[in-house]
Amino acid sequence: MISTKGRYALRLMIDVAIYESNGYVSLKDSSQREDLSIKYLEQVASLLTKANLLVSYRGNNGGYRLSRKPSEYSIGEILRAAEGSLAPVACLECSKDFCNRRDICTTIEFWDGFNKVINNYVDNITLEDLVDKAKAKLTSDYSI
Repeated sequence: MISTKGRYALRLMIDVAIYESNGYVSLKDSSQREDLSIKYLEQVASLLTKANLLVSYRGNNGGYRLSRKPSEYSIGEILRAAEGSLAPVACLECSKDFCNRRDICTTIEFWDGFNKVINNYVDNITLEDLVDKAKAKLTSDYSI
């Protein structure tokens, strides 16, 4: 299961991608737009900065911007920066010595296949894909 760190990381990255054309995006502004806790968002931004997904700037007009174009980020890369491994079971994210039943495990092939499906999915969607969908939602008019 993806935790709030992963969910907040995606929302922050999308927000920064949408609003960075106006300069660095402050966490205060992002937290208000996304209705997220600024304290928790600071922790998530720190993880994303350490992973070189965001660039931070301190001082007046400081904040965050993307380190690359949105099309150059996979969602998997962002989630792994926030979550670590996306493996559905612990025995896939550790060494082969983790479980002494691995060689005879009747379910390991299932979990390995499931893991590949998850990683293939998140690695083939870009930040740009989600930004485009977010912009469409922001600009759609549902007036009747």
